[in-house]
Amino acid sequence: MAVGGDGTIKLVAECLMKTKILLGILPAGSANGLAKELGISDITTQALDILTQGYSKKIHVTEINEQLCIHLSDIGLNAYAMKEFQNQPMRGWWGYLLAALKVLWQNPLMEITIKINGKSVKMKAEMIVIANATKYGNGVVINPIGKLDDKFFEVIVIKKKSLYEIFKMTFSYGSHDTDKTEIFQTNALSMKSRRKVHFQIDGEYLGKVKEVNAIITPNALQLIVPE
Repeated sequence: MAVGGDGTIKLVAECLMKTKILLGILPAGSANGLAKELGISDITTQALDILTQGYSKKIHVTEINEQLCIHLSDIGLNAYAMKEFQNQPMRGWWGYLLAALKVLWQNPLMEITIKINGKSVKMKAEMIVIANATKYGNGVVINPIGKLDDKFFEVIVIKKKSLYEIFKMTFSYGSHDTDKTEIFQTNALSMKSRRKVHFQIDGEYLGKVKEVNAIITPNALQLIVPE
């Protein structure tokens, strides 16, 4: 059983990859993104009830720059906000919001070359997400077509800042405006940036990188989930 947030779950999961040992989750982190994705309550007694029921679910994971990612990874704006969030005294949703507002207009557009599904595409973007799941811990649905148990992950390219797009992702879960947001589905990815960009995996800020490589690992973990 992992007691904590997405970072703690990741540490425990690394020990259980490709074994038959079930991974239970007791949410105790700042955002608890994966727990929310799975429908596991952050109320302790309710989460314990789920653990004792013992329903299991196999999921795939992604390996990004040779590191495990269960939930979401990204480069650009959100990763930059994660960096600032680590240095703030306020935790939780409000702490992240303050960090995001701080960096919103400081983050330059990235110039990225993406190799995906046999094609190479050059583009500019505010942020690129490698999404195993559908939403962040704050409730923003970044990947409406995501599934934890299929054979793909999604790549979401945020081309332009848009308050209306953020509103849709947070409250209405409507389809993305393709002029501002584009989604690709794949099982492998290679990205190169002209300059170093901020990078995070499962809520853990990992510094700046110029290259990101990702690949799917199917049926890698067995989780205890609600019925």
